[in-house]
Amino acid sequence: MRVDLHFTPHQIDELALRDKTVVVIDVLRASTTIASALHNGAKEIIPVTTVERAVKISGNLFGDHVLRGGERNGKMIEGFNLGNSPFDYSEDKIRGKAIIFSSTNGSLAIEKARFARNVVIGGFVNISLVVQFIKEIKQDFVILCAGNNGMFSLEDSVCAGMLVHRLTEEDGVELSLSDAAIAATVLFKGNSKNLLKMVKNSEHGKYLTSIGYADDLPACAGVDTIPVLPQLLGNVIKVKRGAEKVEGPKVPVLS
Repeated sequence: MRVDLHFTPHQIDELALRDKTVVVIDVLRASTTIASALHNGAKEIIPVTTVERAVKISGNLFGDHVLRGGERNGKMIEGFNLGNSPFDYSEDKIRGKAIIFSSTNGSLAIEKARFARNVVIGGFVNISLVVQFIKEIKQDFVILCAGNNGMFSLEDSVCAGMLVHRLTEEDGVELSLSDAAIAATVLFKGNSKNLLKMVKNSEHGKYLTSIGYADDLPACAGVDTIPVLPQLLGNVIKVKRGAEKVEGPKVPVLS
């Protein structure tokens, strides 16, 4: 399998991803939050890139069954029901509801992948499910990191490297890596012993801490804590059925 990797979505045209398999990674925090919302019973996530689009779509749907979630510069958007903290998406708030979701970086990365054949959303929290998915489809794939406002993101790149590294350890999997994929693997190996420390020391991790979201960092750095694989189907994100369980120890999921 050929593995390509983009450290941000800003330098790639969406048509370049047409008919490809894409793994979108936004560790802080869209990947974690979307997985948490779906695990806690959200019906679906509808990703959009602008606040105006979120307001328009939610106005055309059924009021009490639709929530608006997301952030700008890490903070909940004024007039929205939820922010981009995984702890906002508790079962009592979101079970059975559709969520219009707009984040600074993650939504853009997902939007760039909209013409791809397969799109899944991964992070540390569901990394084994992503590995399992890639191993099963046996196709070339692209890792698309959300980055940080168009810039390189350490935590996304380390997570991408973790994905590549784990695939190299799978029996029967042979990979051909782009230079970016090799670089991400090196980054992972240098940070693998303490992912939480890496996340806390990252630029965006420090920023989230400064605006009051330090508690989100351990949740986002947890490995295999949320046993769902979000998949983009058309314009909505839903749980990929048959990918809810992975063998091995589990850590309690977010609630």
